[in-house]
Amino acid sequence: MEPAQDFIVTTAPIPPTVDDLAAALDALRARVPLVQSLTNVVSANFLTNVLLAAGASNAHIDNVHEAAGFARIAGGVLINLGTPDDGTAAAFTLAAEAARDAGTPWVLDPVGVGGLPWRTGLAADLLPFRPTAIRGNASEVIALAGLGGDTRGVDSSDDPAAAVPAALALLAHADAVSASGPVDHLVGRDAAGATTGLRIGGGSALLPRVTSTGCALGALAAAYLAVAPTALIGLAAAHAHVAVAAEIADGNATGPGSFAVAFLDALYSVNADVLRVRARVEPLDIPAQA
Repeated sequence: MEPAQDFIVTTAPIPPTVDDLAAALDALRARVPLVQSLTNVVSANFLTNVLLAAGASNAHIDNVHEAAGFARIAGGVLINLGTPDDGTAAAFTLAAEAARDAGTPWVLDPVGVGGLPWRTGLAADLLPFRPTAIRGNASEVIALAGLGGDTRGVDSSDDPAAAVPAALALLAHADAVSASGPVDHLVGRDAAGATTGLRIGGGSALLPRVTSTGCALGALAAAYLAVAPTALIGLAAAHAHVAVAAEIADGNATGPGSFAVAFLDALYSVNADVLRVRARVEPLDIPAQA
């Protein structure tokens, strides 16, 4: 009789489904997580309104005396590098360290990284505190991963698909990474730890015509991370919620001003059933070596 042989059973990665994202939206509305936002001066007001409309709340606490303490008790934390100075930079480090130690999920939004050396170094210094998710445009994601990238302020010159290798590299530092654009590209891990990803379409051409929509997406991701079972589900739920709301708002707007108001209304009106019907979510092919 031949000796028994050992067999290794492997399973394919399981990307999040629309039902997973809809369940996260239901959880968001049920739990109303409190986000601590350390964000730029341009985005604070609009970001707060986005969180309130979507079903969460915001505390804008970015001083060195309170940043760490609040990060320990918040549902999620956003660190946004839009307008850093020496004081907020120190608060970023304190909040990131406290969030890591307390197990509070936190999002790094590397605004302008790659084009501005000081903040690029600041972002690199925050990576060892292991952000739960990284959300940026394609150029920022590429630059943060050290693969180049050409940023112009907060604008992106790269296609999100081109940022996928960089996003995969950043999974050494984070649990999920997204590159925003006409079609958002997200990578992360499923419940079993396998690398997987999504493409999320929809949105509106008016989104980049309204200030702080990207910053608000980062804050909404922090809110979803507080309630979602995995970082990728939380990040993807935020992207899908924004994309569906923006698409709805686009149909009710005549320009950027009316779009901003319609966008807030749509964030409020989108529920799990609407997300299931309208979200444009499909699996992202991940290279085998990832």
